[in-house]
Amino acid sequence: MKEKRPDFRDIKSFEEFNRYYWYREELSQICKSLGLEYRCTKQELNYIIEQYFRGNKVEKFLSMSKGNKNQSEVITLETPLLKCGFSFNQKFRDYFSAVTGITPFKFSADMATAWRKVKRDKDIKFTIQDMIKIYYGESDYAKYDSSACQWNQFLKDFCLDEFSDCYSNKLKVAAILWKEVRNSINEKVYSRELLKKYEYKVEEYCK
Repeated sequence: MKEKRPDFRDIKSFEEFNRYYWYREELSQICKSLGLEYRCTKQELNYIIEQYFRGNKVEKFLSMSKGNKNQSEVITLETPLLKCGFSFNQKFRDYFSAVTGITPFKFSADMATAWRKVKRDKDIKFTIQDMIKIYYGESDYAKYDSSACQWNQFLKDFCLDEFSDCYSNKLKVAAILWKEVRNSINEKVYSRELLKKYEYKVEEYCK
C-alpha cells in the first residue's frame, strides 16, 4: 500500500520531506507560507526547504546576469563556479548574502580552499550550491589546513619570549618544541612552561 504523504506542517526533518514527491507549485506555496523565497526553480526551492530544516532561513534569492557570452547568463544555485566568473568580490558577497540571509557575508577559509581545489582540478561540476554547503559546514569537499597558521603563531610567540634569547638557532628550537605539541592532544600554542618541560631537548642550542 502506498504511503500517504503527510501535511508539510507534520514533517519533522528534510530527510522525511525528501521521501515524498512535490510539485514545484507546492514547494513554492510552502516557501511562501514560511516567509521564504518562493520565486525560483524547483531545485532551488528544494534547497531553500532543506536549509529551513537545517535552521537557515533563505528569505530572498538573487540572480545575477552576466554579459560575457562564455559565462552563464544567469547565476543560480546550480551554476558551476567555473562558468560564472566567480570571485571573492563584493558582487558575489552580495549574492551569497541574498541567498543565505546573512549580512554582511564573509567568505570562509574553507570556501577559499574549495575554490582553489575547483580551479586546480578544473571541476566543472562544482556549483554555487556546493559552495554554500561548504559555508554551512555540510560538505567535506575541502578543508582549510590551519596548522600553518598555528605554527607561525607558535614561532612568533616563542621568539617574543625573552627566555628564547639564549638560543643560537631559534627556528630550530621552536621546531623541536612545536613537534612536541603537534603530536600531542594539547593546545597547539607556545608557553614558557613548554620550554621548561623540554629544555633538555634543546639545551645544545643554548649560547
